[in-house]
Amino acid sequence: MTHSAEPDWLRTNRANWDQRVDHHLEAWSYDLAPLRAGRGKLNPIEEAELGDVDGQRVLHLQCHFGRDSLILAQRGARVTGLDFSPRAIAVARGLAAELGLDHRARFIEAALADAPSAVPEPASFDRVYVTWGALCWLPDIEEWAGIVAYFLAPGGRLYLADHHPTSYVFDDDAEGRHGALPGWFWPYFERAPLVEAKPVDYAGGQTLTGGPSTEWAHPLGTIVTALISAGLRLDWLHEHDAVPWGMFGCLELGADGLHRWPDRPWLPLSFSLQATRA
Repeated sequence: MTHSAEPDWLRTNRANWDQRVDHHLEAWSYDLAPLRAGRGKLNPIEEAELGDVDGQRVLHLQCHFGRDSLILAQRGARVTGLDFSPRAIAVARGLAAELGLDHRARFIEAALADAPSAVPEPASFDRVYVTWGALCWLPDIEEWAGIVAYFLAPGGRLYLADHHPTSYVFDDDAEGRHGALPGWFWPYFERAPLVEAKPVDYAGGQTLTGGPSTEWAHPLGTIVTALISAGLRLDWLHEHDAVPWGMFGCLELGADGLHRWPDRPWLPLSFSLQATRA
């Protein structure tokens, strides 16, 4: 697929995510053994909240190389996964064929903004599924909410789980750290892009060479308001003291595979919500 007339940030972000795919195929946090054994599991937060997807049409936006998409397909969903990385989509299609799930899971290469033209089935999905490190790569959260609403059938539901916007305020490499805790890094209400000249992969620690990465922070109120403005009804919103990866060096890994603050739950590390198209 050719990519013309696109902003530089999208081009370099895609190049970095192309590189991340092969790193993640080797990372323990993306272990594919359970999926290949027919018993793939989502993170504990999703497992507790998502519910039955058997027989449902699911659109997985920003699906990466499709591990979670294929877990949902194993559970009887008919899944469409969309991602802007050609390497990720190639791997996802290969995994679907390997697992015999290519009749239940299809993968489409497209940037999120191009989803309405790339997926020719508006208002037809029972679920839109978006999880973990997805929203920070999008400059326009109102556009994202509109795309979610565009694809949901009446009564269809969005499931969203992501790192909490308050956690974006802190970083291990920031100045002013308090002991082992991370320091101040990025203002909560800052809407300017955050550009990392030499991005480092969160799963393996490798420095990526595709150029700078560009991210955006979106306050929780902005996310919820965008969904309501797009015509969705908020069913519930949960905040969690845990996150599926070692976001900060001080976090402790629990027996459930989630990372938490070492002494007390200082701030939420992640959130999840469900919203329904009326």
